[in-house]
Amino acid sequence: MSKPRLVVTRRLPAQVETELAERFEVLPNAQDSLLSSADIVDRVRTHRADALLVTLTERLDADFFAALPDHVRVVCTYSVGTNHLDIDAARAKGVALAFTPEAVTEATADVALLLLLAACRRAHEFQAMLREGRWGAWNAWDNLGWDPGGQVLGLVGMGRIGQAVARRARAFGMVIHYFQRNRLDESKEQGATYHASLESLFRVSRFVSLHTPTTPQTKGFINAASLSWLKPGAIFVNTARGDQVVDDALIAALKDGTLAAAGLDVFAGEPRFDHRYLGLPNAYLLPHIGTSTEQTRIRMGRDALTNLCAFFDNRSMPWPL
Repeated sequence: MSKPRLVVTRRLPAQVETELAERFEVLPNAQDSLLSSADIVDRVRTHRADALLVTLTERLDADFFAALPDHVRVVCTYSVGTNHLDIDAARAKGVALAFTPEAVTEATADVALLLLLAACRRAHEFQAMLREGRWGAWNAWDNLGWDPGGQVLGLVGMGRIGQAVARRARAFGMVIHYFQRNRLDESKEQGATYHASLESLFRVSRFVSLHTPTTPQTKGFINAASLSWLKPGAIFVNTARGDQVVDDALIAALKDGTLAAAGLDVFAGEPRFDHRYLGLPNAYLLPHIGTSTEQTRIRMGRDALTNLCAFFDNRSMPWPL
């Protein structure tokens, strides 16, 4: 019996590609080039593909799904983020969708803590001092950072990643508060304090970490008004999505002292970003490395494979959209 044909839009870890090939006739992008929507449609049409495995670098909008041949029955994204997919258009087309949310949890939470600690201990400033030969005589008063212990960490979103961040932050003695649309069961809160509004959370938080998907409600919701609710000298961390933050407002807050520091792994318009951040000594910046570990990227691939195998075995996919 012939294997289902699978177009894969980007190169994946070698182990993942090997495992995919055991179950599917894989039609790869050997050059790992960025493919346009038209390129992808052309590939699946030429090869009469049955399925499509994409990443965050591909934008599958309503026009894409309208042009997608009917023989493509399922699309899986190698990501937890889904804002690159027009989910409604896919459903209208009758295309099944899946993603890989569980695989990314621990690695992304690790990066959130990395950003939090780097921001509060002024890691960017001190590394620059060392690399530029400005390390001078010791003193007890200059360029001091801030302890996380005993401080309120406000988590905006308390799903898988938010809860994983809370577990790590408790080890540093932080006090966990959170805001999201629905309150968690007490067993999942683990003593965290719930807030019914973002304003209520921000007004008590010295640290804030963002863990929300981009929706019409969250796009641009970190703005001048919401940042003004924070305690003076607060520290802001974002490992969610860059388009939830208004760059002008965040940069102004870092310049005027509303924020003491920020740790950012995501930006609007990636890989493009607002280069004004580069001139801010109190901004610790990473190029969206939340899932960038060998184990995580392999598990993401295996979860994608699990989704696709379930679909073609006429079973429920474990992580459908």
